[in-house]
Amino acid sequence: MKLNFFKYQGTGNDFIILDIRKKKIPGCLPALFTKLCNRNFGIGADGIILIQNDSKSNFYMKYYNSDGKESTMCGNGARCAILFSKKLGIKKKNKIYFRAIDGIHYGIIKDKNLICINLMDIEINMIKIYPKYTILNTGSPHYVLFVENIQKIDVNKEGRKIRFQKPYEEDGVNVNFVEVIGNNMIKVRTYERGVEKETLSCGTGVTASSIAAYEKGVFAYYYNNVYGKVLAYTLGGKLWISFKKIHDKYYKEINLTGSVKFIFEGYINI
Repeated sequence: MKLNFFKYQGTGNDFIILDIRKKKIPGCLPALFTKLCNRNFGIGADGIILIQNDSKSNFYMKYYNSDGKESTMCGNGARCAILFSKKLGIKKKNKIYFRAIDGIHYGIIKDKNLICINLMDIEINMIKIYPKYTILNTGSPHYVLFVENIQKIDVNKEGRKIRFQKPYEEDGVNVNFVEVIGNNMIKVRTYERGVEKETLSCGTGVTASSIAAYEKGVFAYYYNNVYGKVLAYTLGGKLWISFKKIHDKYYKEINLTGSVKFIFEGYINI
């Protein structure tokens, strides 16, 4: 059969999006998705996004990494799904609600290419701060390491070491190398589990890196000492992260904003 697909990218993080609200995909999904994501023998992508019907929101976003395995929340993928849902006419307004593996989210189309997504709340007591690194979950698990001269880091080599070390080897962890370059500005390079290499950007990764910077005291809060805002530079472009700290217990109103672009539409025989 012919499979209709759409290709999108969010700050260089690219995805194959499939609208399966009215049809099912036959065969073994992990094997098929691995083939589709292969950049030499398939379409090529960091992951696969399925758009499904949902009774609790405008649509359900199911995400698979390029290794064919269903994964956790993907910030850049969700931003791509928001713009795609507008293209499908799922909702005419610029604020769209959808459900993912970690619950209900909303996205805002600020203009035709700038997409903002609201991420899950984070309990501060679940953030683990160690002398050399920080562990936290922003929809996906992240290991945040502050470095100097980020351009000299061999992200694939060093990231792979951490991703496959105990206790992460089974479920994996995304490894973020972060350099502070100014007041509330960082550079971030990320080794992504499931893709098993460096990607051009990671939405939940820059969010985790931004919150880690505040928790470690790298940046100071503003507006009554509860608001944070960061500009993150990735290999694929710029992302803006903002959030609010509530009673030293939660991070809420976590928003991730950046560009999204439709690349092409096509068919592939499966």
